[in-house]
Amino acid sequence: IAYDCRNNSSELAKIVAEVFSANKIKVYLFSAMRPTPELSYAVRKLNCLCGIVLTASHNPPEYNGFKVYWKDGGQIVPPIDNLLISEIEKLKFKEVNFNSRPELIEIIDKEIDKSFINNCLENAINKDVKSRNDIKIVFTALHGTSSTIIPTLLKKAGYKYINYVKSQMIADGNFSTVKSPNPEEIEALDLALKLGNKEKADIVIGTDPDADRLGIAIRDLKNNLTLINGNQLMVLMFNYILNKKKSEKTLNKNHFIASTIVSTPMIKNIAKYYNVDCKLSLTGFKWIAKMIEDFPDQKFLIGGEESFGLMIGDSVRDKDALTASLAACEMISYYKQKNSSVFKELIKLYCLHGFYKEKLVSIVKGGEKGQNEIKKIINGFRKKPLDYILDSKVKYFCDYSISLKKNLVSGVSENIILPKSNVIEFESDDGCKIILRPSGTEPKIKMYISVNEALNDVNEFEKVDKILNDKIDKIIKSIGL
Repeated sequence: IAYDCRNNSSELAKIVAEVFSANKIKVYLFSAMRPTPELSYAVRKLNCLCGIVLTASHNPPEYNGFKVYWKDGGQIVPPIDNLLISEIEKLKFKEVNFNSRPELIEIIDKEIDKSFINNCLENAINKDVKSRNDIKIVFTALHGTSSTIIPTLLKKAGYKYINYVKSQMIADGNFSTVKSPNPEEIEALDLALKLGNKEKADIVIGTDPDADRLGIAIRDLKNNLTLINGNQLMVLMFNYILNKKKSEKTLNKNHFIASTIVSTPMIKNIAKYYNVDCKLSLTGFKWIAKMIEDFPDQKFLIGGEESFGLMIGDSVRDKDALTASLAACEMISYYKQKNSSVFKELIKLYCLHGFYKEKLVSIVKGGEKGQNEIKKIINGFRKKPLDYILDSKVKYFCDYSISLKKNLVSGVSENIILPKSNVIEFESDDGCKIILRPSGTEPKIKMYISVNEALNDVNEFEKVDKILNDKIDKIIKSIGL
C-alpha cells in the first residue's frame, strides 16, 4: 500500500492496512508518501497479490481515491475487476473484521526505494552519453511524490546542474502554489518555466502528485522554452528508444511498442520504420500494461499515450514519470553531444514520417443533465456519421461500442479486436481523424483531432505548423460542439 501527498492520504492508507491485517492478510505499507510507479514495481518485487495506492492523481485538491493493482503490477482489468466487484457485493458488512493485527503490517521504505531507483537507472541510462555536465535541468514535483525519488535518481545518474522549484518540492495536499497540479497545463509549470529562463535551463520537467505523468519544456528553434505536448513527447521518446536499441543491435521483429487509439497515428509510421510491432489499446495505461501479459512471446519496449504518460521497459506496469524524466534528460544530453537538439530531432521526424498534429478539446457538461447531453451528442454522431472532415471524404467510421469498423466507401465492415467502449472515430481520405468519447473521470465530452501534412524541408516547419493549426481550428468550428 502506498499513498501520495493529498490531505488524509496517510491516514486513509493506515486504515486500509489495518483492515487488511484484521482479516489475516499480510500488508507491506510504505513509511511515507511514494510515487505510483514505485507501488507498481513493489507489487511484483514483493510477490504480492495486489497493490493499492491512495491518490487522485493530477486532479484538484478536493479529490481523493485509490487505484488498485493486481499481481502483474498493472491496474485491474477484466475479468479481475468484475470478480472483485462481485466479491464486494456478496460480502456482508458484519463479516469484515476491524481489529487490526500489527504483526501483519510491515513498514517498507529505503530498501524498496534503492531497488526501484536502480531499476529506473537500468531502463533509462544511455551508455553512449559521454557527459552529463553539459545540460541544465529545472525540476518541479508540484508538491507531490516525485520529491522522494528524483533528487537521488538524478544524482546517481550523474547530473550536477539541477535546480529544483523549492516551494513545490514540499509535500502539500492543498497544492498551494498552483491552480491544478496537472503538468498537461502550462499554468502548472509557471514557476518552473520562470526558474528555467532565469537559469538558462535546457529542459524543464514537472510531474503530477503521484508521479505517473510528466510535462516537459525544451528549447525551440528560437531558443525559447516551449512545452511539448504528450504526443510529441511520445514520438520523441519512442524514436529515441528504438534508435538506441537498433544501434545496440538488440532490435528485432519480436519487439513491440504500444499506444492508445486516441494518440497520434504517427506512432505507426515510426514502428514501421524500425520494423517492430505496434499495438493499440483503448484509453488508459491499464490496457497497455495488460499487453505485456497478453503477448508473452513478444518483448515490450515502450508504451505511451497522449495524456503525458510513458512506460519504458516492463518492470513498472503503469505510467512512470520517474524513469521517463531520467530518459528525457539522457535524450537531451545525447542529442546535444551530437550538436543537435530535441526540437530539431522532432522536426526531422516530421520530415521523415509526416507532420502530425493533434489537439484535445474537452467540453464540460455538468450534472445529470450534462451526462444525458454527452450521450445524446455521441449517439447523434453514431446514428448519422460525418460525411466529410472539412473537404476530405470520411472513409472509415469506427464504433467501439459494437466493435465495428466500417469502410463508408466500399461498405465493407470488420471487427475491432478491443473491449467494447463508448467511443466513435472518423477517419478521412487524407488521414485526418476525429474521435469522440465521454471522460472516464470527469463530467466532460472529449474530442480528439489529428491532422497531418507532408514536411519536405525543415525550413518549412513554421509554415506547415500554421497550416495544421488553421486546419484544426476549422475542424473544431465545423463540428460545433
